[in-house]
Amino acid sequence: MHSASLLLHLRGELEGFRACLDGDLSVSVEHCGEWTLYDLAEHLGSSNLWAAAAVTERRGDHKPPPAPRDPAELTRWFDEASETLLKVLDTDPATEAWTFHPPHTVGFWQRRRTLEALVHRWDAEHALGTTRPLDPELAGEGVAEVFDTLAPRQVARGRVHPPRSALRLEATDTGTSWTYGPGTPVATLAAPAEQLLLLLWGRMPRTSGIFDWTGDRRAGLAILADTPTRRRPEAVTP
Repeated sequence: MHSASLLLHLRGELEGFRACLDGDLSVSVEHCGEWTLYDLAEHLGSSNLWAAAAVTERRGDHKPPPAPRDPAELTRWFDEASETLLKVLDTDPATEAWTFHPPHTVGFWQRRRTLEALVHRWDAEHALGTTRPLDPELAGEGVAEVFDTLAPRQVARGRVHPPRSALRLEATDTGTSWTYGPGTPVATLAAPAEQLLLLLWGRMPRTSGIFDWTGDRRAGLAILADTPTRRRPEAVTP
């Protein structure tokens, strides 16, 4: 996706998450271990500041201070963290930056932070029972990121095993497809891009009836079971 489009989506997703902070901050976030909405807000805000430092200071060891506990102060802190990130990322995507995977550019963070905000906006709304749809094109970008960035990185670090065979995913609403693994796909999984992304991030059960399988479904499920995003949120950061 184009840099300007990503930044517009990033602002919109951060604003959507911010709106959730007017709700019950003690509510559990189903797909994030034992985290509450407060914990998720601290995670997203802190990682936004961490990413901003990766651009401005070109290092990946920045440690933001803890988020404030008071709800009003938390909201202000989150707004400030969001604006810091948006300001830093509003530049030439080819600008050099520290990243945990190629390319080592601002464009990497424009994409990564937008997709992080997208998934966690969904998490927050889901926790509050106010879930809104994901943009299909952006969701498709998220599917691509799992296979071209997150999975290769986790395989390289020995956190997950590389697939021994290939799985093909098809987005029925955008017409886009992706293949993960070597050789001819053993199975194909078709669904709207939103459902594919939520599946890869462990937000939907692999056995949901919304997914249309062809080929060796059991082998396809085995490949999905070892995707790196089916872990806690911090598992995809250094």
